[in-house]
Amino acid sequence: MYPVTYEADYVEPQSRPKAFFRLILAIPWLILAQVYAIAAGVVAILAWFALVFTARYPQGLFNFNMGFVRFTARTYAFMFMQTEQYPPFGFEEAPSYPIRVVSDPPLERYSRWKALFRLIVGIPVMFMIYLLAYLYQLAAGLAWIHIVFMGRTSGGVHNALTTGLAYQMRTNAYFLLLTETLPPVSDQAPAPNVPAAKSKPRPALPKAGGTASAASKPKAASKPKPKAPAKSKAATKPKPGKRS
Repeated sequence: MYPVTYEADYVEPQSRPKAFFRLILAIPWLILAQVYAIAAGVVAILAWFALVFTARYPQGLFNFNMGFVRFTARTYAFMFMQTEQYPPFGFEEAPSYPIRVVSDPPLERYSRWKALFRLIVGIPVMFMIYLLAYLYQLAAGLAWIHIVFMGRTSGGVHNALTTGLAYQMRTNAYFLLLTETLPPVSDQAPAPNVPAAKSKPRPALPKAGGTASAASKPKAASKPKPKAPAKSKAATKPKPGKRS
């Protein structure tokens, strides 16, 4: 599995007013993302020198840029209709938020050559993110129409958004030198078409030490009815008539 993973909870019903004004509501996070991006670029340059000369990513620099990746992933997911919950403004992991980015710790040693020629080696990644950006933007447009008119989204649109946004997140991590292997297009588990809340509830099990309900009690096995004794052959023979 890739060292940086993207998790997105699927929630079918969403607020229509929030969807209609989504681009306006996302403005504070977009402005802050531009400020954070400048700082992340400076940190990435410092990390580049550290990787080329020491083959190690300083923990403090790694934590900052990984936090920036988490922030942008949540901002993109909110702006592109994958979730309606307002994202946090910080770099924390926020495990209770519907969009989560989980990463492995930095490697003990990185490849100096992969770091030195990252922009050249990453040309295929640039090409793929250029194509997939159209995919998740189209999916976001479909999600906007679907939510505004129906008040919900579908599992298929959610999966398309997850594929595109996950690759965007991995691309950010790759060019910030957090990872050194080319990101896969998708290794996400597809979302179901029906949310878990609508699935049929399982029957409740009886509590330990309590009495089971009448419906949960096993039926007693019915005893087989005793068969009537077979008549003997002597009793079935006709009696001989009297001779005259």
